[in-house]
Amino acid sequence: VLFLAYFAMQVIYARRKYKISPPETTGHPEFERTFRAQANCSEYFPIFISVLWVAGIFFHQGVTAACGLLYLYTRLKYFQGYTVAAQGRLAPLYTSAWLLWLLVGLALAGLLAHFLWP
Repeated sequence: VLFLAYFAMQVIYARRKYKISPPETTGHPEFERTFRAQANCSEYFPIFISVLWVAGIFFHQGVTAACGLLYLYTRLKYFQGYTVAAQGRLAPLYTSAWLLWLLVGLALAGLLAHFLWP
């Protein structure tokens, strides 16, 4: 939640800096990148929280927590890279996507182990 608040505050600062009033979402390229980075991170947050929760309950809390922290770090790097240049988002984007798929796999493995094997 702190990450989402930080991202939202960066959009507010960019709006003030470039004098872009809500509900407008276009204007200076740096504002547009900041806005898109915040929107992209917000779109993936419910998926992340859901698979983190399921993997933590049914797989292993420690492994899940480590993956979750790495995911949050890569999303922060994604946001910071995207606000500077569109190309700056790519490496953290691929890493965060890989971590999200890993969490999905851990959640599925935990669910299968819990419900199929006694």
